[in-house]
Amino acid sequence: MKQGADFDIIVVGGGIVGLASAYKIVLNHPKIQVAVLEKEDKLAAHQTGHNSGVIHSGLYYKPGSTKAKTCTKGRNELIAFAEEHKIPYRICGKIIIATDKKEMEGLEKVFKNGQENRIEGLTRIGPKEIEEAEPFCRGIAGIKVPCTGIIDFVKVAVKLAELIEAKGSNNVLTSYEVTGFEKFGSYTRVLTNRGTFDARYIINCAGLQCDRVARMDGVEPAMRIVPFRGDYYELTEQAKEKVRALVYPVPNPDFPFLGVHFTRMVDGSVECGPNAVFSFKREGYGKTDFSLRDAWESLTFRGTWKLFFKHWKYGLGEYSRAFSKKLFLRQLQRLIPSLMADDIKPGTAGVRAQAVGINGEPMDDFVIERRGNSIHVLNAPSPAATAALAIGEHINQLATEYFELK
Repeated sequence: MKQGADFDIIVVGGGIVGLASAYKIVLNHPKIQVAVLEKEDKLAAHQTGHNSGVIHSGLYYKPGSTKAKTCTKGRNELIAFAEEHKIPYRICGKIIIATDKKEMEGLEKVFKNGQENRIEGLTRIGPKEIEEAEPFCRGIAGIKVPCTGIIDFVKVAVKLAELIEAKGSNNVLTSYEVTGFEKFGSYTRVLTNRGTFDARYIINCAGLQCDRVARMDGVEPAMRIVPFRGDYYELTEQAKEKVRALVYPVPNPDFPFLGVHFTRMVDGSVECGPNAVFSFKREGYGKTDFSLRDAWESLTFRGTWKLFFKHWKYGLGEYSRAFSKKLFLRQLQRLIPSLMADDIKPGTAGVRAQAVGINGEPMDDFVIERRGNSIHVLNAPSPAATAALAIGEHINQLATEYFELK
């Protein structure tokens, strides 16, 4: 396609949220011309392609929150989408296990939260039922969540891109990094590393880079993306039969991560993890990856230090496990005591775009800001992949109203 071409809407970011938003817009507005710009040479290169592939139930999220509402709606829509387009998935269920009496209060809170969110099939289970579901797991009590599943979110993203381009004159372009915006009243000129595009409206779904894209557009959000890397181990071929489906611990209520868990993937492999450590690079998947710009932006933001001071003990434990297989294994053994060092091998890693407020509190729900002729998605935390189609519909409704789309 020629550079300088006009679009009605440009979506910045080729992850699953950006693609789902573009898909919903072209589905509801066939005459609207949309382009998705992704800076990497492939789609879903970061958070979408580096998560554990879990179709979340909506169990943990605050009742009435956008996360809770979109997770249930998005989960059902995602499964229907996978069925229609022959994308492999499996509703295998999961169990959450308490291994200590101190976790019983947290387990009960999770159960009641799930009831308020009307999670179907939710049941309390005891040690016998835990062993029946997962023979190698041990615990004093648990929760069975039958509607949780697994899927390949990259395949979902690729299919969304195909469907976007199949409708009208829409484009999904990779290797186009947005470097700035120029405002011209009724439209915006989008500057990229490979030329310019003009658009009436902009939708920022840039994930790990969303706050930077917002600032390029003249928006100063009262938050900062602080990256947290999650390292995974993988069970060896001999050990992977120790996990049938999904096994989770009781989450720490003071931290926005679900704890180290076991996930049997669509391909039959089993991931163990992730931990959660501060990353010195927004897109750094190695333990020693470093970016001066990224580190400077995170460490000169006062909210980061408030977060560190509040959770220093938890963070120290996570860092210790990041560099010690023995400590990581000890965490895994809380759920499966028979695991040995030879049963696990280094796996993949992901980086979470954690939005942190000036007060140091991790932002728990979606944050979307409208300004001028732009919509900026500034926080789309887990379960964003599960809820992507519902989030996309929400963005479509916002765009329809705010941009007065016909």
